This record gives sequence, structure tokens and C-alpha cells, in this order.
Amino acid sequence: MEEIKKELIIIGSGPAGIGAAIYAYRAGIDFSITDKYVSGGQIINTEYIENYPGFYQDVSGFELMDNMKKHLDKFEVSIDEFCEITEVLQNKFSKEKSLKSKGKNFICKSENKIFYSVSVILATGASPSKLGKEGEDALIGRGVSFCATCDAALYRDKTVAVVGGGNAAIEEAIFLTKFAKKVYIIHRRDELRASKLIQERAFANKKLEFLLSTEILKFSGSEKLEKLFLNNNKTNKTSELSLDGVFEYVGLLPNTEAFKNLIDTDKNGFVITDENMAASLKGIFAAGDVRKTPLRQVITAVSDGALAATSVEKYLAQR
Repeated sequence: MEEIKKELIIIGSGPAGIGAAIYAYRAGIDFSITDKYVSGGQIINTEYIENYPGFYQDVSGFELMDNMKKHLDKFEVSIDEFCEITEVLQNKFSKEKSLKSKGKNFICKSENKIFYSVSVILATGASPSKLGKEGEDALIGRGVSFCATCDAALYRDKTVAVVGGGNAAIEEAIFLTKFAKKVYIIHRRDELRASKLIQERAFANKKLEFLLSTEILKFSGSEKLEKLFLNNNKTNKTSELSLDGVFEYVGLLPNTEAFKNLIDTDKNGFVITDENMAASLKGIFAAGDVRKTPLRQVITAVSDGALAATSVEKYLAQR
């Protein structure tokens, strides 16, 4: 088992993790950055991004993240890919003083490595809850999306559907009507869960059509999404719906399994931080989609990462 001692461990190499790494390097912090899979986060599955400053022409999520990784390459910072941190522990009883910042507060365990660090930035992101239906996974990024704010402009004058009945789903459906010519709202129950005011706005929008008591059975398409196979829960009748895109809003799951019992989270499991990205336990910071935040976008994740690393710099200086 390889043992690695650092001032900082950054867990996750999506926009938040890379943003943190850039600022940690510039601050002269001795750190490692790891990722469960290949670096880049879930944004690499997004076909096009049109709202990241400086990239005014169509750029794919993969291309954007590749550019961010090249920024780290410039600093000769390597990402420890396929290194899943399965457990983060507080090392309360260590008296070792081998790190220049005095001691090692945390132990981050993977299958083959143990990282000892004074501080940790959690940038593990969140995963959208999926329906788990046939054809869904193969069409993610090719018609199946989880972010209208990210992808709405790609469906200008096209037909799309939103799955879900809560506030987020209905608000995003209304937003999509600014671009799409037709938006279906597919909800498994016979009434929406969104607030009354949001429902009133939705029912007044002529571009919206509601398919209530309806569930998706199957996603279909060769190179991209072409149609959905549906089932009406009341009549038990099946049908087909041709369309260009589907936006799923059936929940979001923070990737906190390795450390959820170490710090405070909200009722949905997202990490609670202060304005400096500090979590409830000293020395732990969180950035990006894994934390409780009103907006989950690439630009906010990068900003979170930068602020988290700056906060780590101050934390280390005060020890």
C-alpha cells in the first residue's frame, strides 16, 4: 500500500477540482488531485456548452475539460485517475510532524493508496438520478440531458420533453419554451408537485403539453434520441412519442458516500459550507455540485474550486 503525504488532497477532477488545483498550485500548496474515473467529471458527456465565458463558439464538454486539463499540464500537475477514494477519516491521534504545516489531520483511502493530508477539498460532484429504462444510458449526451440551462439552446425550434413534476422540472420546462417549439411534461402522477404559482405559469404557457399519469418505458434512437415509448398508468395503454430531446428532473444524488458521516449535510445529502467553502469539520472544504448551492453550473463549480483553494491557503497559514 503506497502512502502519500500532502498538505492538501483534492478529491474529484471536474471543473471544481481543476479550479481548486490551479489555485492550489499558484499558492504553492503541496497537493494531490484524484478522480474515481477519468478526469473531467460528468460535464464531459455534454454535447455542447454555450454559456462558459470565452468559449462563444460551440464547444463540447469534453473539449472544455480537455482545455482545463491542459492548464494543469502547463504546471506539470498530474491527476491520479481511476483512484477512487472510498473513505475519508479524521486522524485525531497522529502526532507526526513530517508535513510542513504541522501534522496530518485526514486519511483518504483508496484501493492501493493512502493519502495523509492536513486539508481536503471535496469536489466529487453529484450524479443525476436516472430512470433506469432501456436505451437511456446509451443516449445520454445525445438527446438525453439533465440540465436545461446547459443545453436548451441546442434545441431551438425542436420538440423536447421534461420528465418530472416538481418545481425544478416545471421551471426548466418553462425555460425550454424560450427555445423549443414544443415541450411535453411527462409525470408519473396525475398531478404536479410544483408550487401553485409555478403550475399556473406552466398551464398558461401554450407551448407546454402535459402527459400526466405517464411513464417512460424505453428510449429509442440510433445515433441520437428519436422517440420515447410511453405507458399511461391509468389506462395501461402504450404509445410512442417522437421528439429531439428529453430533460430528466427526477432527482440529484451528491457523491458523498466516502465522507457523509464526517461532515454536516442537508436533508438531501449535499455538503453544507460557509461562504468560504468550509465544511463543518475544520480542514475540510467542498466545491461544486457536491455542496448545497442554488446553482450547479461549470462556471460556479470553477469559482467554488478557486475559493476553496484560497481558503485552504489561509487555513494552512494559520496553523
